[in-house]
Amino acid sequence: MLIHPDKSCLLVVDIQEKLAPAIYEKERLIKNSKWLIEIATILNVPILTSEQYPQGIGHTIAELKAILPEDQYMEKTHFSCMSEPSCQQIIKDRKLDQMVIIGMESHVCVMQTAIQLKQQDYDVYVVADCVSSRNPEDKACALERMRGCGIHIVTREMVAFEWMQKSGTDTFKRISKEYLR
Repeated sequence: MLIHPDKSCLLVVDIQEKLAPAIYEKERLIKNSKWLIEIATILNVPILTSEQYPQGIGHTIAELKAILPEDQYMEKTHFSCMSEPSCQQIIKDRKLDQMVIIGMESHVCVMQTAIQLKQQDYDVYVVADCVSSRNPEDKACALERMRGCGIHIVTREMVAFEWMQKSGTDTFKRISKEYLR
């Protein structure tokens, strides 16, 4: 199944200040996540952002916070967004079938959220080049486990091209010029 811009939501999971410095290849994660968030914004794909216990781990890193919708943050203490009643309600209220997930840590909050979304009949897409963990082995095992659960493992470019659907439009030309060259 292709990712459709009118049926999907980008879920940014816990890319937070105090955890980010310990994340494997954090610069790559931040750069790739920013790229996909900007593409989602251009294409009017809804974006939700979760923060795991921000009083302790801090808020979303400033570079991403500056481009994320201010009114779409969800605070949680459960690792999975779908175990946190308020987050689950916000996600369900969107009435969308597809969830595209980026964030950290791959083997904890990202994986638990993805598995529970899949269990609740969402089509789930985890963006491999926009997730990470402190240990690269944890990320690799998480991606393998999620794939085994029927979760689609994709890349940021796969998502962008599926959201755009075709070339020749003004939007495609803009994205091609600003993000694909």
